[in-house]
Amino acid sequence: MTDNAWQNAPFVTASEFFSRAQERLTFDVPTGLADPHVIPRHDEYDADPEVIIAIAAVRPIRPAAVLVPVIERNEPSVLFTQRTAHLADHPGQISFPGGKIDASDESPAAAALREAEEEIALCRRFVEPIGYLDIHMTPFGYRILPVLARVRPGFALRLNRDEADDAFEVPLAFLMAPQNHKRESREWNGFTLNLYAMQFGGRNIWGATAGIVRNLYERLYRE
Repeated sequence: MTDNAWQNAPFVTASEFFSRAQERLTFDVPTGLADPHVIPRHDEYDADPEVIIAIAAVRPIRPAAVLVPVIERNEPSVLFTQRTAHLADHPGQISFPGGKIDASDESPAAAALREAEEEIALCRRFVEPIGYLDIHMTPFGYRILPVLARVRPGFALRLNRDEADDAFEVPLAFLMAPQNHKRESREWNGFTLNLYAMQFGGRNIWGATAGIVRNLYERLYRE
């Protein structure tokens, strides 16, 4: 699909999207976020139980939270960041603002809001958390709880260059069109990981970030 072909995708209105989200999501924290005895549901690896068991066995467990910011425009969009190239974990990759859940954080949602302020100065007075998606596990031991949020326009971003090199938006309609959800394979510890990937505007959204986008689609639009 070309960069402009997203305009042929079904239009997703902000009111319809947020209405679905509020009906289907909650702030109940899944037990698998920090409990090593619980293997979270994981769409990407469910087809191969050996893969999901191997990823769930990685230690230490690193509970984390990310903000999935959907901007309430006439044509709603999703805000992403690009991590700086010098970071130890996932340098240069497309991501959502977020990180480790600290003991001082009241909740995973509070952690995601704090991290968004620290990374890109997204002021929380513009942000309304709506609910949690499913836990996303990574082969590095992270158990990431995505926090879907409505973001009112009018905010101003300021990048923390120690964390992010860029911030950009992708149309929500493009991301919620399943024909744009491609598959890529990666090798890990003798296993083949089948990951989601979405290309837009010359950028490759893949791995955990694309998996979270896919999970958003599954939770809101798959019956």
